[in-house]
Amino acid sequence: MNFAEQIQLLRRRTFLGQVGRGVGGVALASMLAESQAADAVRPDGWNGALTQPHFPAKAKRVIFLCMAGGMSHLETFDHKPKLAEMHGQPMPASYTAGQPIAQLQNSELKCFAPQHSFSQCGESGLEIADVFPHLQKQADELCIVRSMTTKAINHDPAHTFMNTGSLISGRPSMGAWLLYGLGKETTDLPGFVVLTSVGGGQSQPIAARQWHSGFLPSKYQGVQFHSQGDPVLYVRNPAGVDRDRQHDIVNATNQLNQIHGSLVDDPEVATRISQYELAFRMQDSIPALVDLSDETQATLDLYGTPGADGSFASNCLLARRLVERGVRFVQLYHRGWDHHGGVKNGVATTAKLVDQGTAALITDLKNRGLLEDTIVVFTGEFGRTPMAQGSGRDHHIKGFSMFWAGGGFKPGMTYGATDELGYNAVENVLSVHDMHATMLHQLGIDHKKLTVRFQGRDYRLTDVHGNIVNEILA
Repeated sequence: MNFAEQIQLLRRRTFLGQVGRGVGGVALASMLAESQAADAVRPDGWNGALTQPHFPAKAKRVIFLCMAGGMSHLETFDHKPKLAEMHGQPMPASYTAGQPIAQLQNSELKCFAPQHSFSQCGESGLEIADVFPHLQKQADELCIVRSMTTKAINHDPAHTFMNTGSLISGRPSMGAWLLYGLGKETTDLPGFVVLTSVGGGQSQPIAARQWHSGFLPSKYQGVQFHSQGDPVLYVRNPAGVDRDRQHDIVNATNQLNQIHGSLVDDPEVATRISQYELAFRMQDSIPALVDLSDETQATLDLYGTPGADGSFASNCLLARRLVERGVRFVQLYHRGWDHHGGVKNGVATTAKLVDQGTAALITDLKNRGLLEDTIVVFTGEFGRTPMAQGSGRDHHIKGFSMFWAGGGFKPGMTYGATDELGYNAVENVLSVHDMHATMLHQLGIDHKKLTVRFQGRDYRLTDVHGNIVNEILA
């Protein structure tokens, strides 16, 4: 083939590639750059780097609920009567001297009482704020950690640290590490899906690099689905194009890719071929995914949504349907927790938007026998200060709360504690690396052994840190 013929071939490929992009371009972005040496395709997906788990797994999948903006632990899961007693009094200097406080560094620091009441819930008696009436009924399924800490005091780096275990952008996200280690179980959907809900009164940007694959091959990165309408753009064929004609386009494009691949010997071409096929299959799987006609009215009432309305509850229902279909890691973002002012009404509003959906997800998974091998995580990127910022609270990294449910975590318990004012984690302190190490352990992965060599050193999700918290494991 001479040079002119090659140029003509590439022009034809470009044209057909543009046509084929309508099949579902978002899906293609999930797994470009597949290495020929990696993971031979198997009937139910592709294999991970681990030929077998490091030890028996208690869980198979993760649903990670991100309360973006910095949920206040003091109005949700960490009851502090002493802070209420000291409302309006100066914050003791022994707590704050030399500490990083994002906006309050040069302000008079006064104690700010918790703005919502708490109740003891369930047989376990867990204390949960009354802004979560539905979650209160699930108290005996929750493992609440009140001693989380992190390293980044502003939103974007804190999300980066929570997702990748590093303050440096460009590292693989936890979902990408999971796919790399365990592989993908479905051929019709991506193995790592991200959903962002609407509502809450705040629309802080969330960068797509939070679910990126970093230096891992890009087939491991998360795929963002839309919360309203079709989850994937152009998943339906235009008028006049039926499924057979669409497959003809995919086949023709793949044949041209094979010719180009033989010329350039680039393993990414092989990935493009397989992902055009994935996108084609998604034209069947995506409409079925969002067709809720097989859901009972009781289930829709449980979640409090008709589905596909962009709400957090709708995304929780979709998350359950995704894990049923073999998706390994589902990440749901809900913004609206950044309450520098009006924390009382702000927390009440945002909590109402996530409370029923979260509780329904736990109930639904349990009723279907999925909770025992599905890890549900509920956390923000950091907490809020015990000191006032007007009528709100500032960002806080020294102590905050999160919870686990399912996946072999002990139900109906609390672990760790902050001091009596909710400032410092003082008992059984957990880092983000500890959280990652424990999550991987439940999935059968030794966090110290799942590594990739990059730029001369071995990297892992937990970097050189992380301890498994056995006390919270059933």
